Amino acid sequence: MRTLRRSATPRRYLMCPPTYFRVSYSINPWMDPDKPVDLALAHAQWEDLRDRYRALGHTVEELPAHPALPDMVFAANGATVVDGRVLGARFAFAERYGEAAVHAEWYRGHGFDAVREPRHVNEGEGDFAVTASWLLAGRGFRSSPLSHAEAQEYFARPVIGLDLVDPRYYHLDTALCVLDPGGGEPGGGAPGGGGAPGGGGAEVMYFPGAFSAGSRAVLARLFPDALIAGPADATAFGLNAVSDGRHVLLPQAAVGLFEPLRERGYEPIGMDLTELLKGGGSVKCVTGELRLG
Repeated sequence: MRTLRRSATPRRYLMCPPTYFRVSYSINPWMDPDKPVDLALAHAQWEDLRDRYRALGHTVEELPAHPALPDMVFAANGATVVDGRVLGARFAFAERYGEAAVHAEWYRGHGFDAVREPRHVNEGEGDFAVTASWLLAGRGFRSSPLSHAEAQEYFARPVIGLDLVDPRYYHLDTALCVLDPGGGEPGGGAPGGGGAPGGGGAEVMYFPGAFSAGSRAVLARLFPDALIAGPADATAFGLNAVSDGRHVLLPQAAVGLFEPLRERGYEPIGMDLTELLKGGGSVKCVTGELRLG
């Protein structure tokens, strides 16, 4: 594969500090209340990621933590933002219900005029991955299939539904990462990038074992040159990554992805978020993207 010259584009991210982070219940296979969380270490790891984004030229907005909502650190779940329009979240589990209103209030207070409170269950960028041409949308464990039509109508972009079948990968962002959205979006459109037919050159990496047979076939058709992750890197949450079109921040334990990313012209940056992984999330889970269009 020909190595491409990649360009990073400044992004705006939303993060919430793990001030009250703890694992006192279990709503995914990674959460074990019997394993204590080192809160000081969790905060240091979170700050390292935030500071790395800023050092790379990105803007990081901070959403204040709420003492009754320990999972608010996973800020990507609170909404999906496309072209400045915000589709809020409606959480599947009662333990996280309260996060939706806190996120919606933050968006309304920070210049986002179009904020929709959804009718159907969706957990934000946990299950919505944005490319220049469409939204990839996970279903099977958290988000309702009905949320896909709602998102398509609101954002006026086609939604491609993907069925998740392995409970360890309960959100789409644990099994798939958009490396380059393609088209005219920030960071997109590297010539010859091996993107999706008709998809504006979007590029992704994903773990096939997380998806149904039909969804694997859809992904193979849309992204024939995708970076395919193996089980070890998927288990290390290597797909729970954030790309700015050049730099790919991902868990440092996903060692098998580093060289394939370099071969494609990306610069992988390993991050240690092991304390937050105790809650079932890593780099992408704690990073919401504010796409203004």
